[in-house]
Amino acid sequence: MKRVAVVPAGLLCLFLAAPAASQEPVKGDAQAGSTKKSMCEGCHGIALYSTAYPEVYRVPKIGGQSQQYLVHALRGYRSGERKHPSMLGIAKSLSDQDMADLAAYYGAAAGAGR
Repeated sequence: MKRVAVVPAGLLCLFLAAPAASQEPVKGDAQAGSTKKSMCEGCHGIALYSTAYPEVYRVPKIGGQSQQYLVHALRGYRSGERKHPSMLGIAKSLSDQDMADLAAYYGAAAGAGR
């Protein structure tokens, strides 16, 4: 005979109602992002830049992109869902606040970041 764990209804409701930490939006600060952008500028700050690592490709323009998209992309690199060796290393070094700040900076700057 198997035992079944019983969870009190109140505890279950608290668990189901609590938002996951990763779902909480972090408010980005474009001014703070402008001080954190140096790691991005090496590739995304050069007009018409292409690189040969890990293969030849054109570096995407990030200036003017949606802030939500930029944070989602950075989180994807950090989790390994998106594959790119350089971006994986950079994204792993960023906190959620760093990502939000960079997204606020690049999202507001249509001409920045190529």
